[in-house]
Amino acid sequence: MNEPSPVVYAERRAKLAAMLGPKGIAIVPSAPEQQRNRDSDFLYRQDSYFYYLSGFTEPKAWLVITGEGKTTLFCQPKDLEREIWDGYRLGPVAATGQLGLEEAHSVTELDAKLPGLLDGREVVWYPFATHKALESRIDGWLGTLRARVRYGALCPQQQRDLCGLLDEMRLFKYGHEQAIMRRASRISAGAHVHAMQLCARMLRDVQPVREYHLDAELLHEFRRQGSQYPAYGSIVAAGANACVLHYRADAGEVRAGELVLIDAGCELDGYASDITRTFPANGKFSGPQRALYELVLASQEAAIAATRAGARFTDPHEATVKVLAQGMLDLGLLDGNKFGGLQDVIEKRAYFQFYMHRTGHWLGMDVHDCGSYIEPSEVGSVSERTDPLSGEIIRDRPARILKPGMVLTIEPGIYVRAAEGVPLQYHNIGIRIEDDAIVTDNGCELITRDVPVGVQEIEALMRE
Repeated sequence: MNEPSPVVYAERRAKLAAMLGPKGIAIVPSAPEQQRNRDSDFLYRQDSYFYYLSGFTEPKAWLVITGEGKTTLFCQPKDLEREIWDGYRLGPVAATGQLGLEEAHSVTELDAKLPGLLDGREVVWYPFATHKALESRIDGWLGTLRARVRYGALCPQQQRDLCGLLDEMRLFKYGHEQAIMRRASRISAGAHVHAMQLCARMLRDVQPVREYHLDAELLHEFRRQGSQYPAYGSIVAAGANACVLHYRADAGEVRAGELVLIDAGCELDGYASDITRTFPANGKFSGPQRALYELVLASQEAAIAATRAGARFTDPHEATVKVLAQGMLDLGLLDGNKFGGLQDVIEKRAYFQFYMHRTGHWLGMDVHDCGSYIEPSEVGSVSERTDPLSGEIIRDRPARILKPGMVLTIEPGIYVRAAEGVPLQYHNIGIRIEDDAIVTDNGCELITRDVPVGVQEIEALMRE
């Protein structure tokens, strides 16, 4: 991994420490190892919070940060025999200098030392609902401390969720983070290009094409260009499979004349990319496919125009819905005699039959990254409405105001399942177009356009 300087992580820890308060203490565990089968684990990936604060990628580790700014790491001790089997361990002695920490101990000393570190603290912070049994572990350390109150020990009286503080920090990407995300996007875009061209080439050569062929091409390009993992399980959906939102790459046949939807991105140095493209398997859109595709593309362009500093997070979605809803009426997917005009379709959410997800999400270390979607300064403002489809009472709060450095996806789509009243020429067409955007002072920077989105550009690419 192309690690940033330890200074970056030290600055993050210092910023967090200042928010803990002088009598606060934060406890952050590493991700657990996950067993895959009898004698094999899943490929290890560090907890995002832990990595954000340390840059340390080994399992079985803990960070303890005090409000005064002191960080203590508990990590696996050096063990030359185990390192033969499992790989190099940094160890506590080397950790302080290499990671820029004040103190480090073997993780075998964790239970013995934690009660002492908690002594005299007023608030203990840790990430709620993220690590199984973490609360019980902390309760155990607090119980040990309470047993010593007659000897003058002071036990924290409050437990608070660390996620809120870290989520707000992680919501804004600066400097090296944006650079990594741009690089991850270029790698992912290149993989999409390779998959699109492979599909057309195999069909031209009269070779059978399956979804897993395209998935393999994506994974090959991710690793060939230096990414560590896919950011999520790739969606490679041919034909009607594209109408399943969370479909996974399987053995479906890719046929000439049908569309293929690929939603895939790599993870590079802890940061995700997330791209979706939809293309004709043989490189040529049919008339109905092109009509729906250009509608989705127009809705995305409207969403991109609405993505800028000062706008609300919901503005791109509302712009998308307006374009899609009108297009559904114009193309006959929705009957105006039944549903009325554009505003009626929006108010009744009649478009939901063909577009049922939001237009974006935060992107960062996690593909659906952390960060509140509610504007913190307006969290007390609440309004209620009745959902026209479910009848459920929805409590709305003002959406987040976009600011420079936030990163989000812009991903409208349309999914037309065969159904009564739906024009036959559109049956089983699923289309999504997704790009990653960094919010800037003047609008947004699209970092995933190294793979084309225009109809003519896609067709030209697939002819190469």
